[in-house]
Amino acid sequence: MSRSLIISASGIRGIVGQGLTPDIAARYGAAFASHIAAGAPGGGHILIGRDSRVSGPVLLDAVSAGVRAVGLDVCDLGMVATPTGLLAVEEDEAAIGGLLVTASHNPAPWNGLKLVAREGRFLSPDAGRDVQRKFEGEIEYVGSARTGERNAREGAGRAHIERILSLPIIDPERIASNAFHVALDCVRGAGGPIMLPLLESLGCRVSGLDLEPDGRFPRPPEPLVENLGKLSERVTEVGADVGFAVDPDVDRLALVDEKGRPVGEDWTLALAVELVAAREPAPVVTNLSASRLIQDAADRVGVPLLRTPVAEANVVARMLETGSSIGGEGNGGVIYGGLHLTRDAPLAAALILQFLAESRSTLGAVVDERVSYRIVKRTIPREGLGVEKALAAIAAAAPSRAEVDRQDGIRLEWPDGSWIHARPSGTEPIFRVMAEAPREELADERADWIEALVRREV
Repeated sequence: MSRSLIISASGIRGIVGQGLTPDIAARYGAAFASHIAAGAPGGGHILIGRDSRVSGPVLLDAVSAGVRAVGLDVCDLGMVATPTGLLAVEEDEAAIGGLLVTASHNPAPWNGLKLVAREGRFLSPDAGRDVQRKFEGEIEYVGSARTGERNAREGAGRAHIERILSLPIIDPERIASNAFHVALDCVRGAGGPIMLPLLESLGCRVSGLDLEPDGRFPRPPEPLVENLGKLSERVTEVGADVGFAVDPDVDRLALVDEKGRPVGEDWTLALAVELVAAREPAPVVTNLSASRLIQDAADRVGVPLLRTPVAEANVVARMLETGSSIGGEGNGGVIYGGLHLTRDAPLAAALILQFLAESRSTLGAVVDERVSYRIVKRTIPREGLGVEKALAAIAAAAPSRAEVDRQDGIRLEWPDGSWIHARPSGTEPIFRVMAEAPREELADERADWIEALVRREV
């Protein structure tokens, strides 16, 4: 198997034509369908969909063929945002699962498959490992007379919008009364077809940037601060109140303030936490790599913060355990149980607009009146790296005053709230190092220290 194909409990990702090919996609679709069918003796169909990547239609056809070859029907949603696909699975009583063709924020040469359980959530790690075993082992295919059918289904995006607008926590009339001017960057992903009508339904005037969903990304697709230069320029050019950027499959939302300043993805979840937890007090759940901003937001409304290993499935599992209403990941992924338990950028946009409407303030003023931190992110190629040795070296070098968490790689936290998290990525062939501190110099210094320890093990 090519090293560019990454197989994990949550699905697969690979470079198209190398690690990820149509035959791999078909076999993985068949493995998933075999797993799902074993747990659904009453039968049903699998929903499929894709983001805007150029390779999407070919791989979706392959996935459909794999599912049908084990005897299950598929309903094709076409091009949809990932949260739209999950919501469609949850609300379709006849659906027993879903398969989404997307590589999320990975560069354009990549694509992948995300696996959805019948509840409209990503598969649990144990279920994902069962799919992997089937993929690597034997799959029982049906004869020609029993192959499944493929049907198209439209309207999933509109249904998603209507559910957001009907949430008690969202007041469309109050948002519309502010007549927000939003600059919107969809990086030519699947976001344009849902983000634009949602914002217009909330009374916003939209100045769009790369809304065409053709998959030809004009910049690195991850909505990091360093990739939002054109959106920042658009905000200042048109005098927008706020800038929104989403990733290609529309589960992450990054913010730019009215001055054209990218404020970082962590602020998306922090402000959503303040809005939701103030009304629905319960523990907030996020992962080990999320900013201290999330802790501050939870403290501000008087609720506890719980941390999990990185991966949406881990956050969702803890939310279910604790009755949490709001959680997510510091990469701009907001999960609100009042809608569904997955990261959802359209939902996040509505929550941010609700927050701004209630605060009667600008995003820039809100950010400036709260404590900010500096976060540094580094990546190290995995090839030749002794991951376990690197983690052991970090643990051995950890200062006594730092709290050590080994749930996912290794995380060190100092008494002042600054921290470092080092871990192998589950979606790319890299080792990630993240450090956050009140001062950028301190975050850089600690990231340098960890990176040096890791690179000794290459």
